[in-house]
Amino acid sequence: MTLTVNRIRLGNTEFEGENSVYVLGTAADEQTTLIDTSVRTPETLDALRSGLAEHGQSLADVEQVVLTHWHPDHAGLAGTVQEESGATVFVHEADAALVAQEDEAWDVFEARQRTLLREWGLPKPIQKAVLATAEKVGRLDGPAPTIERISAGDELDCATGLETVHLPGHTEGLVGFAFDGNAGRELFSGDALLPDITPNVGGADVRLDNPLAAYLDTLSHFIDSDYDRAWPGHGDVMETPAERAREIRNHHRERAENILDVLADHGSADPWSVAGHLFGELDGIHVLHGPGEAYAHLEHLAESGAVRRVENEYELVEHPDLDALFGDAVAVRQ
Repeated sequence: MTLTVNRIRLGNTEFEGENSVYVLGTAADEQTTLIDTSVRTPETLDALRSGLAEHGQSLADVEQVVLTHWHPDHAGLAGTVQEESGATVFVHEADAALVAQEDEAWDVFEARQRTLLREWGLPKPIQKAVLATAEKVGRLDGPAPTIERISAGDELDCATGLETVHLPGHTEGLVGFAFDGNAGRELFSGDALLPDITPNVGGADVRLDNPLAAYLDTLSHFIDSDYDRAWPGHGDVMETPAERAREIRNHHRERAENILDVLADHGSADPWSVAGHLFGELDGIHVLHGPGEAYAHLEHLAESGAVRRVENEYELVEHPDLDALFGDAVAVRQ
């Protein structure tokens, strides 16, 4: 049986712009599944209801909510949908406690975030502003869903079946869901692979010790698996996912080169200073994501021995073999 995929475009209050929520199944099917739910606002909830109605369905018809990761623009309405429909909510075990709004998990997360903001070198007034923004767009609110935890390799019941694929980096528990579709082997990629922007690593989830290394492994999975199509959490469907993964890997290779140049030209620096050289003035969520990405790169370079961390600054040791760290650069579409 071919899986029926319908896309609902929903607004977003922050992050990467318009969200894509996928409805699997039709009004005639026995089971309706949502991939992600978008951010929890009255406007988005109304838009989700309208989108489902266009396909002859309602929130009450949803039997499964399958989340790619914990971020509020993907999991925000999960509890609301479950409250109205009784749907089962699935999320990877690494992100489950955050989605379930468990206070202990959030307390640990926020303590880690406060520590890293200090270590990254953000000035105290900016730390305060970042934490205020993180509080506004961070913890999920509304009904806390009851969660079914899943892990890599788990298969969910949905027409042809959905195979859980662990794709960490952007968050610790980000997963995709692979299935046999009209184009061949296809995947719901969440924010692991996006068509127009590069998913943030470092600032988007502070729990990973080496988020860039994790994300490079995720990109290698896309390249090696060579999916025939990927359905992202933001933007249009990608017909050549492996090619897009190579583009993003090349982007990070170039970013690493830029960071090495910063250290060579300006001496040792903390992530906040490096981000200033890379991106200039930052605002909004990017005040967190900018130094977070610099930190992710610096930690990856430190693990290779190319840079050395001295307290909260990083100094250049030697120029590394970037082919070994990022793979051979390849030609990609313009």
